Amino acid sequence: MLLNPRWDANGLVTAVVTDAGSGELLMVAHMNAEALAATLATGEAHYWSRSRSELWHKGATSGNIQRVADMRIDCDQDAIWMKVEPAGPACHTGARSCFYRRIGSDGLEMIGDSE
Repeated sequence: MLLNPRWDANGLVTAVVTDAGSGELLMVAHMNAEALAATLATGEAHYWSRSRSELWHKGATSGNIQRVADMRIDCDQDAIWMKVEPAGPACHTGARSCFYRRIGSDGLEMIGDSE
């Protein structure tokens, strides 16, 4: 029962983020040891930005903070599931969820936030 994440070659684990109330899938991100420690210490989601190569406190600039209601790790300890209470959209595009497009036979289809 020891927390011992299995970091990948880049020192990251995948973080799957869902809405604690609705169960909706909001986003998938990555965490390094620093992001995990900051999340545990503050109760707010922190991630590692692969594109900027820096710690990212979700909502620090947008106000769309994600308060962590529950955090779980899978059996191999290489993926984290966070149930959050979001203060706004999860996606940098302004969409509630990063998963706002469905893959259809003719390409991508936009879907509503309620699906």
